[in-house]
Amino acid sequence: MSLGKPLPHDAAPLHVTGQARYTDDIPLPAGALHLAFGLSTCAHGDITALDLAAVRAAPGVVAVFSAADWPEMPDCSPSVQDEPLLAVGQVYYVGQPVFLVVADSHLAARRAARLGCITYAERPALLTVEQALAANSRFEDGPVVWARGDAAAAIAAAPHVISAEMEVGGQEHFYLEGQIAAALLQEGGDMVVYSSTQHPTEIQHKVAHALHLPMHAVRVEVRRMGGGFGGKESQGNALAIACALAARATGRPCKMRYDRDDDMMITGKRHDLKIRYRAGFDETGLLAGIEFQHLFRCGWSQDLSLPVADRAMLHADNAYHLAHVRIESHRLKTNTQSATAYRGFGGPQGVVGIERVMDHIAHCLKLDPLMVRRRNFYAEMTEGGLSAPRASGAPPEDIFAKMKAGAFRAEASGTGRRYGAEHSPQLEVAQTTHYHMPVEDFIGRALVADLERRSDYQARRAEIARWNAASPILKRGIALTPVKFGISFTLTFLNQAGALVHVYQDGSIHLNHGGTEMGQGLFQKVAQVAASVFGVPVLAVKITATDTGKVPNTSATAASSGSDLNGMAAQAACVAIRDRMAAHLAETHQISPEAVVFAAGRVGVGTAEYSFAEAAAAAYQARVSLSATGYYATPKLQWDRKRGAGRPFLYFAYGAAVSEVVIDTLTGENRILRTDILHDTGSSLNPALDIGQVEGAYVQGAGWLTTEELVWDDSGRLRTHAPSTYKIPACSDRPPVFNVALWERPNPEATVGKSKAVGEPPFMLGISVLMALSDAVAACGDGTIYPALEAPATAERVLWAVQRQHGHV
Repeated sequence: MSLGKPLPHDAAPLHVTGQARYTDDIPLPAGALHLAFGLSTCAHGDITALDLAAVRAAPGVVAVFSAADWPEMPDCSPSVQDEPLLAVGQVYYVGQPVFLVVADSHLAARRAARLGCITYAERPALLTVEQALAANSRFEDGPVVWARGDAAAAIAAAPHVISAEMEVGGQEHFYLEGQIAAALLQEGGDMVVYSSTQHPTEIQHKVAHALHLPMHAVRVEVRRMGGGFGGKESQGNALAIACALAARATGRPCKMRYDRDDDMMITGKRHDLKIRYRAGFDETGLLAGIEFQHLFRCGWSQDLSLPVADRAMLHADNAYHLAHVRIESHRLKTNTQSATAYRGFGGPQGVVGIERVMDHIAHCLKLDPLMVRRRNFYAEMTEGGLSAPRASGAPPEDIFAKMKAGAFRAEASGTGRRYGAEHSPQLEVAQTTHYHMPVEDFIGRALVADLERRSDYQARRAEIARWNAASPILKRGIALTPVKFGISFTLTFLNQAGALVHVYQDGSIHLNHGGTEMGQGLFQKVAQVAASVFGVPVLAVKITATDTGKVPNTSATAASSGSDLNGMAAQAACVAIRDRMAAHLAETHQISPEAVVFAAGRVGVGTAEYSFAEAAAAAYQARVSLSATGYYATPKLQWDRKRGAGRPFLYFAYGAAVSEVVIDTLTGENRILRTDILHDTGSSLNPALDIGQVEGAYVQGAGWLTTEELVWDDSGRLRTHAPSTYKIPACSDRPPVFNVALWERPNPEATVGKSKAVGEPPFMLGISVLMALSDAVAACGDGTIYPALEAPATAERVLWAVQRQHGHV
């Protein structure tokens, strides 16, 4: 059986030999043209003059387009039609496309694009969240507020109160393959588009809209991407639209590829934000009440900012039960690149906030942060009730059965009739999140306890304390942080997928589905699902490019849903074909269809046995259809984002990481020394791929919080727009001791193979690095000053935090 085997990535040999074909490698017909945008150098202003004479006269230029050349400007937005392809009258950020160059080579187009002369009447630019907040520049009428209980009263009554704010930086996607698209005009005005996109259907829709064509006239194909991380969910729209418009205008194939500098100047990043918090707690670290304020810098257009900010609110609890909580979220409009989807989609911003609070509480009480975290965990539920011993006066077992059945509502309990459990937070009768979703599958306690043991956390923490006491220059720190991450699109209708499967008469299998491959191994996982249904080796399954002409109305490969959705859809299609084959063979041999067995490339039919190819040929000759579509829609979902209530997720994925770091107190330089991770993937579809995802996500998460600093100057120009000024983690930045294990427990929900999503949840394991750095900085002082590290905790910020401990700042 192929399912669950640690098979290598299907394209691994092609990747390492350079044979893997990406969009830029696709041969185009003779006469293909190349495109480039001319970009704004003003953050906010009116275009008073646009002189493109030098651009049109440049060598190799075939055509130049601006807003004056089209009767209406096509829109590139994935949400509210507020992103014109080219600026119309005004510009809103440095890097906004103003005109389009079509030339006979990539280099000629780029050179010509720099010859445009644009004159501006500058307007005031809003660059920071404080400026936007003061100007009431936002994407909704006011802040979004979700609340449960009475946070203010609970904080006021608490023995201890803390309040602070924290800056959390954005992050450049830095996919190895930049944004790229190509368009080929077909007969009758139809268009074929090749795009490096996570959302082929959105590209299809936006191109069709720009060309005033029905969607069936546009076909989008994606074989693979060289990385995406959310940056190719909506940011590829502009390139595809531009190529299609130019192809129709010139009658020639057109391709557009951003160079790295242009890519970073034009495209959106992870949302940066400021988090303000106030929390009340007792002497054991148990939270009484908490208030968060999120100030999101969304950029010049809405893009996906609303659901990103929503998900930050949804994950503001992480693994902790918040009985009294208020979250206020501001989605602020600024004159910067339009922030967009990035791995975790706002979830990491929410999680880092509550982890900062736990760290701050522990410092205030001089407790081990792990003790405080454990004190506030959700309770683990089992069929018998709590997994931990219950304190006296705890409710009987039938109460917990009703809790699992959803018979109680947390919000109905007022101040909350709560039952204590030993070493656990106080529980409301209904254990729900702050958005009122029951938490029925919490495994954080057991998982963290297992990791604590595996990593020898307690002994190492004691040893680090001894080492720090004797080391005046180098200080070490350690932290264990958990993750609880909800899996599903919060826009409910996106939780659907389709697949198309053909079995040929020679027994070979053709598989197509709506998911896209960006290096994560989705295609291999879904092929393993198909192979397992038919009982054949995975090599019998042909993995084919994602194609809107084969599977329509696909959702983006995002929200960690690729395997969940497309695996189930492919499984449904395969089961339909297999059942037809079994019914035919059973009728032929006069046995029950259930007695037909597909395994090890053979088909057992009573006492007879066939190869899978023979069984396929027999079905074909008997005029049995060997082609099927499959469809899957995620069950149980119900979400009201306005009220902040419902069940937005099918399930939660969990994990935990222990990171140990060392800092140089003279320079702020730091290193990760060791990392231990235990991550919940359910019954893994492919442990090798999943471990790779966990490792990569952790390093990327650590990079977000330590080295990846985005810097804009006072004129709104991004100054970190190349590898020379923007530092992503390198191979040498990974911890030299890196232990990763999977928590192999089946998903209690009916997912494909009882697996769990693994794309986004492990990204937040990198938060343990930030908390370990905080621990190391705290070792420089006497315990009276909280380190209050901002993110990213660059060497400079670590040094400033050390100096504050010494009273120098």
